[in-house]
Amino acid sequence: MKNTFVTDTIRYIGVEDADIGLFESQYVVPNGMTYNSYLIMDEKIAVMDTADKRRTSEWLAKLDEALDGRTPDYLVVSHMEPDHAANIANVVERYPSIKVVGNAKTFTFINQFFDIDLTDRKVVVKDGDELSLGSHTLKFIFAPMVHWPEVMMSYEPSEKILFAADGFGTFGTIENQEDDWACEARRYYFNIVGKYGAQVQSVLKKASALDINIICPLHGPVLNENLGYYIGLYDTWSRYEPEAEGVFVAHASIHGNTAKAAEKFAEILRAKGAEKVAVADICRDDIAECIEDAFKYGKIVFAAASYDGGVFAPMHDFMQHLIMKGWRNRKAALIENGTWGPTAARTMKGMLETMKDITICENIVTIKSVMKDADIPKLEALADELLAN
Repeated sequence: MKNTFVTDTIRYIGVEDADIGLFESQYVVPNGMTYNSYLIMDEKIAVMDTADKRRTSEWLAKLDEALDGRTPDYLVVSHMEPDHAANIANVVERYPSIKVVGNAKTFTFINQFFDIDLTDRKVVVKDGDELSLGSHTLKFIFAPMVHWPEVMMSYEPSEKILFAADGFGTFGTIENQEDDWACEARRYYFNIVGKYGAQVQSVLKKASALDINIICPLHGPVLNENLGYYIGLYDTWSRYEPEAEGVFVAHASIHGNTAKAAEKFAEILRAKGAEKVAVADICRDDIAECIEDAFKYGKIVFAAASYDGGVFAPMHDFMQHLIMKGWRNRKAALIENGTWGPTAARTMKGMLETMKDITICENIVTIKSVMKDADIPKLEALADELLAN
């Protein structure tokens, strides 16, 4: 079993979960997940987080091999979510002298997840506290609500490493993410952390005062070059600013007629010079990817059928997801379909009005059952309004 070295003294002991299928029982992860864990070898040895219970045996074996007969002194708990903290009790039982490092909220959550007595084995730290391991020192940087209240990052100044908890994480195994980090990092960020932009901005401000050469997240690859690119994306994402020029066309169609109108509208947008037009079928495409694209682009089209006096359920669900994730600061256009009493636009408009800084186009296109030639000028006018600055 091979252990990867982050540096000469810091080892990667994370594990991959290629067959999980659904992460957090909701996110499709065809390329699996990683549960990252690190081991700092010094006069005192620190284990940086554990792993999900799905990979307990593998993770404990990697830990034992990396220790090579030594005994760890500390277990640092950055985040109490079970995909990282499931093996706390196993570590405590396995190494009776180990001390667990966390903040006050960390230990509140430990008591909720586990029936273990840490009275004489816990080290409670505050924001800015430091823990000396010998030649290495861990400085703790609290990151509340990124994306749980107990989250904390750790900065090691001698090797300029930021242990970033869930920050800068991605879906997928490491091997599958090294070539296209941004795609799965974006999908991960907006679906898991996206609501907490203000809190991410606060942490980025703290991080800006640090000299960072390596970022060690709890999911996905270790980042050790071009860090300005990754940090810049996080800055854009957490400010709720569009990352790219373009339009995202999201449609929810019962029998395919609304989808045809949406595809026609996408053609019109392209013909009018839209730099990028992405189209998604909300009923069939991965909802997490749809949320990702809604945040990526500055303009969006909601095209949906009317249903039960409101809007077709898949579109309602998608928009509800956007509300939950704090989606804002965008320009939106509405296309509805209805055979006898169109209600989709009214419902979608009402949902958009609950969100922050959303500009809704005045033109609203109503399709009666099937798109006709007479509807094209209305779609043209809506496209002109949407593309206008």
